[in-house]
Amino acid sequence: MQDKASLRKEILARRDSIPGPVRKIKDRAIAERLFSLNEIRQARTVFFFASFRSEVDTFPMIMRCLAEDKRVVLPRVEGTDLGLYLINHPDELAPGYIKIPEPTVISDDRKVSIHDVDAIVVPGAAFDPRGNRIGYGGGFYDRLLAGLQKSVSIIAPAYEEQVIESVPAEQHDRGVTIIVTDRQEIRCTH
Repeated sequence: MQDKASLRKEILARRDSIPGPVRKIKDRAIAERLFSLNEIRQARTVFFFASFRSEVDTFPMIMRCLAEDKRVVLPRVEGTDLGLYLINHPDELAPGYIKIPEPTVISDDRKVSIHDVDAIVVPGAAFDPRGNRIGYGGGFYDRLLAGLQKSVSIIAPAYEEQVIESVPAEQHDRGVTIIVTDRQEIRCTH
């Protein structure tokens, strides 16, 4: 089995090679599938990531949640952890850690605990049907999700090209419960 670093590099190269017009079609299919999930439809507060580089475009999803009067929470890198903040509009984001869009309004009344969200939408480089994921190597999401003390759906929007047979997993890795691709919804079998 390949190590995480080489697998990450291979899958990200595959994701990067998806042509722009094809990516837009895939993004729309993923968004429709995501919003068909009961876990998202019933959620009052949704934790999203702001898409970056060749990731699935989350901005239309964020806008749709806001239009549906859902509370939208995004992460901001604070040292070795992620701080979670409510946003009212994507205009409240600016390039932060490694130029990833992050919330700029970081007042105490906007800060949210991971325990206050109803659905969590996470990024990643690669996923397998058991819910194992390879992130980008910083461990931010593993640390954040390790503290989760309630049952909440962890959803990964991904291109079909990012789903592989098996991802190496370690004891501390926190998997996803649902993978939503441009072709399918995978209920993971941890």
